[in-house]
Amino acid sequence: MKNDILRFATAGSVDDGKSTLIGRLLFDSKSIFEDQLDAVERTSVARGEEQTNLALLTDGLRAEREQGITIDVAYRYFATPNRTFIIADTPGHIQYTRNMVTGASTADLAIILVDARKGLQEQSRRHAFLATLLQVPHLVLAVNKMDLVDYSQERFDEIRAEFTDFASKLDTRDLTFVPISALHGDNVVSRSENTPWYTGPSLLHHLENVHIASDRNLIDARFPVQYVIRPHKSADPELHDYRGYAGQLAGGVLKPGDEVTHLPSGLNTRISRIVTADGDVAEAYSPMSVTLLLEDDIDISRGDMICRPNNAPEVTQDLEAMVCWMTDARKLTPRSKLLLKHTTRSAKVVVKDLRYRLDVNTLHRDEQAEHLALNEIGRVRLRSTQPLFVDEYNKNRQTGGFILIDEATNATVGAGMVVRTD
Repeated sequence: MKNDILRFATAGSVDDGKSTLIGRLLFDSKSIFEDQLDAVERTSVARGEEQTNLALLTDGLRAEREQGITIDVAYRYFATPNRTFIIADTPGHIQYTRNMVTGASTADLAIILVDARKGLQEQSRRHAFLATLLQVPHLVLAVNKMDLVDYSQERFDEIRAEFTDFASKLDTRDLTFVPISALHGDNVVSRSENTPWYTGPSLLHHLENVHIASDRNLIDARFPVQYVIRPHKSADPELHDYRGYAGQLAGGVLKPGDEVTHLPSGLNTRISRIVTADGDVAEAYSPMSVTLLLEDDIDISRGDMICRPNNAPEVTQDLEAMVCWMTDARKLTPRSKLLLKHTTRSAKVVVKDLRYRLDVNTLHRDEQAEHLALNEIGRVRLRSTQPLFVDEYNKNRQTGGFILIDEATNATVGAGMVVRTD
């Protein structure tokens, strides 16, 4: 499919070259302006660096530039004739786990960088685990700084074997290995003569051609209602009775004439029209934003769900989920009261139980844990004040994911993935 969008996140240990790799992709694909390049060259010279530091293209915060590390998630955009890309450059430090979760939660692919000299680090394993926990469908292990190990095939094969062994414990669907030098551009945009033993594609070629259309759930129709459109004051008499339900498909395919069910009422009706900004369409599929018009008048409001009669999400007030805690202002403890936002629906929840805290470095489960602190991940049981329409996260990332909000401050304090419903 030409000109579709690939979202990918970069991850890995500190100083493995994530920002440099993105800078190289932007530079070699001619996706930066001359004045941007001039500014980076001037900064590099001022810092006494021997060559242009392409990492400065993504590290935008002053603290990032001063310390030479990535702190926040930086989003960058570029395009080739084949595909448009959205890059999330995520930090490597353990204290920024929440930023890594934010960047990878919507990614189709994750690039995990490993320094060829150091091999797999604790952070490499942690980020690989987080990427699989977040159900990122495609993983690429980019063995960087191959120039510093004389482009050794033996070293590349060692790292590949070690990571393959580690990945066997994870839920990995598609794993690719590429030897690169982000600094010199080897195998980043085009194949390098320095690695004649490597027969695979360059990194950009893989990004352009990796198949992502089948990653989206096109079986289970899920349409969370975001807004009800009633143009009351229109002079057009045809619009007097117009009632449209706007939202973004979170899964499946819908067509006019399809029988659908409304949740929470359970009432059935049929779709009469599907409208977009460009007019009516014959079908809608995830992740299109559309307005549905139905044959029958049903009391539908924001937060409700439209699905298929024999294929509905779970309607439940009890959830079991993996939660990444994202604040140091408070801890997550049993009996914590929070606001949960799931698709377009919000509900108050109470934490019934903390099953265990997970050590993301060793995958050890601490079942004696009494709380989750900043950047920690654990399995919790939640009870909501009203029914939620959820799928398990591994079935649908949109209807299986949620965020937790502190009601007092309105700050997002956690992100969760539904493991199962009770």
